[in-house]
Amino acid sequence: MERHEKDSLWTHLRRKWRKKSPLKTLPPPFERFDDARFLKSLSFLPVSEVYNTLQTEKEGLTLQEAKTRLKYFGQNTIHQLRTKPLYLDFLANFTHTMAILLWVGGVIAFVTQTPELGIAICMVNIINGSFSFWQEYKAGKVIEQLRSLIPIYARVVREGAEQRILAEELVPGDVMLISEGDRISADGRVVESASLRVDQSSLTGESYAVSKGYESAKPDYSHLSDWESPNLLCAGTSVISGHAKIIVFATGMRTEYGKIAHLTQSVEEEQSPLQRELQKVSATITLIGVSVGVVFFSLSHLFLGMTLVQSFLLALGMIIAFVPEGLLPTMTLSLAIGVQRMAKRNALIRRLSSVEALGRTNVICTDKTGTLTHNEMTVISLWLGGQQLTVTGVGYAPEGQILNRLSPVSASVNPDLEDLLLGAVLCNNARLVPPDVKSPQWRSSGDPTEAALLVVGVKGGLDLNLSAHLAPREHELPFDSFRKRMTTVHRIKSSQVAYMKGSPEEVLKRCTFFHAQGAARPLNDELRAMILGANDEFARRGLRILAVAARRLSDNVDEYSSSVIECGMTFLGLIAMHDPPRTDVPDAIEKCRRASIRVVMMTGDQSLTAEGVGRGLGIVRTARPRILTGGDLDQMDDPTLEEALKEEVLFSRITPYHKLRVVSVLQQMGNIVAVLGDGVNDAPALKKAEMGIAMGLKGADVAKEAADMILTDDCFASIVNAIEEGRTVYDNIRKFITYIFGSNIAEGVPFIVTLFSFGLIPLPVTVMQTLAVDLGTDMIPAVALGADPPEKGVMDRPPRPSSERLLNMRVLVLGLLWHGSINSIAAMSAYFFLNWEHGWPNQRLAPAGTPVYQMATTMTFAAIVLAQVGAVFACQSNHTSIFQMGFLTNRWVLWGILFEGGFLLMVVCVPFMQRIFNTAPITLKDWLFVLSWAPLFLLADEARKMFMRRSPAS
Repeated sequence: MERHEKDSLWTHLRRKWRKKSPLKTLPPPFERFDDARFLKSLSFLPVSEVYNTLQTEKEGLTLQEAKTRLKYFGQNTIHQLRTKPLYLDFLANFTHTMAILLWVGGVIAFVTQTPELGIAICMVNIINGSFSFWQEYKAGKVIEQLRSLIPIYARVVREGAEQRILAEELVPGDVMLISEGDRISADGRVVESASLRVDQSSLTGESYAVSKGYESAKPDYSHLSDWESPNLLCAGTSVISGHAKIIVFATGMRTEYGKIAHLTQSVEEEQSPLQRELQKVSATITLIGVSVGVVFFSLSHLFLGMTLVQSFLLALGMIIAFVPEGLLPTMTLSLAIGVQRMAKRNALIRRLSSVEALGRTNVICTDKTGTLTHNEMTVISLWLGGQQLTVTGVGYAPEGQILNRLSPVSASVNPDLEDLLLGAVLCNNARLVPPDVKSPQWRSSGDPTEAALLVVGVKGGLDLNLSAHLAPREHELPFDSFRKRMTTVHRIKSSQVAYMKGSPEEVLKRCTFFHAQGAARPLNDELRAMILGANDEFARRGLRILAVAARRLSDNVDEYSSSVIECGMTFLGLIAMHDPPRTDVPDAIEKCRRASIRVVMMTGDQSLTAEGVGRGLGIVRTARPRILTGGDLDQMDDPTLEEALKEEVLFSRITPYHKLRVVSVLQQMGNIVAVLGDGVNDAPALKKAEMGIAMGLKGADVAKEAADMILTDDCFASIVNAIEEGRTVYDNIRKFITYIFGSNIAEGVPFIVTLFSFGLIPLPVTVMQTLAVDLGTDMIPAVALGADPPEKGVMDRPPRPSSERLLNMRVLVLGLLWHGSINSIAAMSAYFFLNWEHGWPNQRLAPAGTPVYQMATTMTFAAIVLAQVGAVFACQSNHTSIFQMGFLTNRWVLWGILFEGGFLLMVVCVPFMQRIFNTAPITLKDWLFVLSWAPLFLLADEARKMFMRRSPAS
């Protein structure tokens, strides 16, 4: 025990927790309440010792002692760790690199006396920053959701009397009373109970009810978590049936819920890959732009004899040319388009920057219950009288049949089936809730396993209300984790009949007869072996199995003890059930495999069930996959776990801390991890992962708040669709970066020509015209590229490696060298063409300030814009010909071109715009010249794509 505690993950997390914990150190004699080994030992103590150990009495605490403990332990609430002030979070959205670039662009716009552009740039920055801040602010609701799970009031015994107090006033040592329907307010040790069963799905993620008792636990339970112990209850869980008295031993942040809350808060929010890439892109572009500006300023002033003002304007033009002021708004709008498309495919994104993280995801860690499965227990097979029957239908809707070799069979014509189903529905405390206005689906009230038995009873032809009326219950021996069985006694006409259900091994021990063909016969070794063989076959399929038995009691029974009732039973049959996998999951898993995305299942369920579900869904393909439990993880260091994660591995019986650790180690291995979950137990891992994905319909609010993406249909296949969109968004970002770089080079080349001609060639394009390209004509087509649909085969390639940069060599060569060269040739040829029409080279190039110079710069500007028309079509695919794809695949591109053309005409032809941008009207011949560059650009790029298709190695 000591060594296990020393080496456990929880011990490691506890050390880290203490460093930042909002809890103060407890003084003697309360310091033991912070000792994990002491609290664990409570499970093994007899009830008589629990009171003394927790320093309380059966009459409860005195009011004075409760006040004293409240002072030391604090209120029973979830605290929030200190974080950065809200105003710092707000300002951070306006001071990152790309935001600073935009502020600089706005200042430049004001300096160049274009206040309209300056105002527009500043507004874009304000809108982007405010939107990002609001998204992050909403993510901070996680702890509020955790806090809301603690009820307002609790019932306690103080000074010998039952009292109703605020739940936040509970203290360790309080004697608390709970009953059916209550949500438990603190962690406690059960000291009295009757038929107590609790729902722990908010912590474990597993949907079945758990029986709890007051008996001391066996030494075998020493490795279990608090919620797995048979006599410990945790805050946030709820009582399904029965009632109990418990002694509180942990409140507030010391509860299991508090630990999860602290863990969720202390997980530092990771930057998405796109955010990291944008920082690198911004730094690279800023460095290039500023460096070029400094060089141009120095060269022009020192070697060309320009004045400081002239040199400054030349350098400013180069900075504007190389810094794409529209990159951030274009990126944001493109991501927003991706978010809208994902929403149509049932995936809601909470952070824009998370969209691209999906495209790089190469590992999906997923819960099982409610994620890969329906979270609705369903009976699929019955075994009775030596034969196996099949049950159709899924979930709690009583729709389906019982089939014997494809032929329907019902209880009315099969006495063996009638007895089995009658025992299953009578020895039962659940009920089915039909659809209503609030919920359009059938659902269960009580234990999901028992609800599944009611459903199969209806499918077999039983009337549940009539059965309960004709066989009223007279006594119950409740199920618990020690007995592993439940027995109820019913009055049927003038006789009493006992029905038992539970673990097949436990039920079979108490049977001496076997029911077949309407009659009972002695249960011999051969029949026992046959029953156990059928049970093993079901178990190998990962099914949950219950056995049902019955006994007609003698009339003089006056004692309803286990020794009297639960003996001499007649074995009726086996009922096999499972939480059915979602029908869409296997295809989605196969798509993930083709896309080189690994799926790792992490569940709180048993290993056999996990393997059965994993194999059925296609997650497991090897003959003997490695299955690691929470106990195994506690004994592993990180390097050992890394080696295990290189194999095909499943995780079962794990806690929230284990899930968080698995995600962390996967990230240390260089993976981009998405976590899919629906419960409170998934919240820390959801927040830690690059992409946290929560179920929207059945997911806990805490999980939704911690996630980056929410599936509105709870469908695993929607993740695959979202990953496809994520990959497409990244491809589209590269498309419009390539597109923008082409015009940036064309804007920079005229300044280079002017510099290296030692001023003999007047500046072919003005600073204002450069801004008009960046923030005017380029903006809409670039955004339109962000709406391009997925290219064929996008999900048949592996994810991008983590080492691959957004600005890789291909983007730089294609954008800067290839597109940039074509666009620069177009720009300079148009400039010299206009001068040629007016006598060049026989006379000097038109000097600045003359009408011919205005026309020449207008030609340069128009050529850049119209070459970009060809570029936008060229950028729509990497290798496929646009003539094969079609020009109408993205209607937003067409709208962008119309806007681009309209803006160009306004700048060239409208007098007001001419004065702002220093342009002049050009002739029809000039228009035909610049218009020709759109098809020329496209044809040149088509030739490149043809060469690429014929020579893939290039």
